[in-house]
Amino acid sequence: MLDRLQYAKQRFDEISDLIIQPDVIADQKRYVLLNQEYKSIKALVDKRAEYILILANIEEATGIIADNSDADMTEMAKMQLDEAKERLPQLEEEIKFMLIPKDAEDAKNVMVEIRAGTGGDEASIFAGDLFRMYTKYCEGQGWRTSVVDMNEGTSGGFKEVIFEVTGEDVYGTLKFEAGVHRVQRVPQTETQGRVHTSAATVMVLPEAEEFDVQIDMNDVRVDFFCSSGPGGQSVNTTKSAVRLTHIPTGLVAQCQDQKSQHKNKDKAFGVLRSRLYEQELAKKQAEDATKRTSQVSSGDRSAKIRTYNYAQGRVTDHRVGLTLYDLGNIMNGDIQKIVDELQLVNNMEKLKEASEVF
Repeated sequence: MLDRLQYAKQRFDEISDLIIQPDVIADQKRYVLLNQEYKSIKALVDKRAEYILILANIEEATGIIADNSDADMTEMAKMQLDEAKERLPQLEEEIKFMLIPKDAEDAKNVMVEIRAGTGGDEASIFAGDLFRMYTKYCEGQGWRTSVVDMNEGTSGGFKEVIFEVTGEDVYGTLKFEAGVHRVQRVPQTETQGRVHTSAATVMVLPEAEEFDVQIDMNDVRVDFFCSSGPGGQSVNTTKSAVRLTHIPTGLVAQCQDQKSQHKNKDKAFGVLRSRLYEQELAKKQAEDATKRTSQVSSGDRSAKIRTYNYAQGRVTDHRVGLTLYDLGNIMNGDIQKIVDELQLVNNMEKLKEASEVF
């Protein structure tokens, strides 16, 4: 383990020198990637320093106890040794997890798309509930959210809503939210008090930078149209909304959130880049899936991943068998326990794969 930690320290020192070089700063793609690597390695280097200190304390304390020439010093050394030996196994586990290679996309911002599925108006209302849940969670994480496009439901909620999330390690935190979310409850539109089952689909796309995906403008049809929905006097009077169609793939992206046609076009291109990037990422994930079977997945959009049962106040994540009777707080954005469990299972699988390294 010390050899791998030493390599991390050498790489950290190398990056620290590189990111202040003018030619690296001028190469924006390389500079961004190096800064992301710098942040991820710094935490490991800090753990390395603690690990080396504990090993040194154990060696020092063992020497004092063996000498046994001073009773007070020996007693203090025994306390120091006990503390160090108690901390060491825990620290080694933390380091093992940190040595697991991170997915390159984990540090990226995301585009989240929530679409109402089966269930009519109730599905749209549930999609709105999920939108609120995620935006409240993002707010608690200190992340910034911004709506890109929305199509409101006839009885509330959304038939579809797309929003971007910017912050630290956003994709690595939210990627396991992708899939079909199912709700079991008495709908607001139900007069007989019967429980209905409805669903909404969540997609989490890593936000692609311009240098990640090159789009040939000859392959894109650009249409302008009037915005719909809330927005003041400019709605339905100016063609500020933008729809992009990527002809080779048939992918469509649009934005009508901003009053400026130029801003809407930029946001729509961001969505289109993310969808194209996600297509390539999905292919890679499919290839990886043939090598190993994972309990948690960030790629299968058709998989039913979670059920929200209002009658029992229960939320169940079917991938890891986690059930929490805390639906009220979860729907109010407190999904950290679910996120932690999914990340833990994923990391345990990766650690198992990499166990021969240790």
